[in-house]
Amino acid sequence: MTPSAGSNGEAGGVVRVGALADLHFTRAMQGKLQPLLARAAQAADVLLLCGDLTDYGLPEEAHLLARELTAVHVPMIGVLGNHDFESGKQAEVSAILAEAGLQVLDGDACEVKGVGFAGVKGFAGGFGRGALGPWGEQAIKDFVREAVNEALKLESALARLRTPQRIGVLHYAPIADTVVGEPTEIFPYLGSSRLSEPLYRYKATAVFHGHAHRGAPEGKIGDAIPVYNVALPLLLRLFPGGPPCRVIEVAVGPNQSSAPAAASPGRPASGG
Repeated sequence: MTPSAGSNGEAGGVVRVGALADLHFTRAMQGKLQPLLARAAQAADVLLLCGDLTDYGLPEEAHLLARELTAVHVPMIGVLGNHDFESGKQAEVSAILAEAGLQVLDGDACEVKGVGFAGVKGFAGGFGRGALGPWGEQAIKDFVREAVNEALKLESALARLRTPQRIGVLHYAPIADTVVGEPTEIFPYLGSSRLSEPLYRYKATAVFHGHAHRGAPEGKIGDAIPVYNVALPLLLRLFPGGPPCRVIEVAVGPNQSSAPAAASPGRPASGG
């Protein structure tokens, strides 16, 4: 008998993990986001919100968004994005959203329904041989240090997880593949390959990020770890008929493995 989706880890089963990013919520969007979030939550057992939840990082925006989140009746996990830092009120924004039921990760880890989640905002800096190095002016060194610190926070979070299934929750991209489609001139500002190193080392099951609104929907770290760009503008453009999130099915329980899961914009694909 096949266990039902959302079964707990002790009994064994499948957990549907859905993710979206870049809500960019403003006062003008009041009441408009609830139906979208409700559709996303219906497709998932756990919902990830991958940053840029507000547009200007204002507490007022966060309070209004908190009302919209009442449409979600499954566990919510998220990270902040660069827009959420714009007004220097990120701690207040995080606290408001936490009161609304969103578990905000910033170098932290948690376990929900037998699946482990490690989250961090991430930072810019570029990818591969094009990554910016800590050389020259102090401002450049400080910029690179921020990217390194975010990668170290992600590594620390992953190290705390004891679950075979580990999901990375980011805002900035950890690979270049999922930002393809954006102007090449801004690639270095869309993410950092330094984020991919701990995800590879700890054998993440899958990774979700946002930020690249015109990027590509998916790529891989190495040959095995799927990375999904879940920026809402991208999802709505590519998958207009499906729920506004990407969904993966993750096996939990006695027969679980750390194998990557397949994703679907609508009906979850089996895997994991």
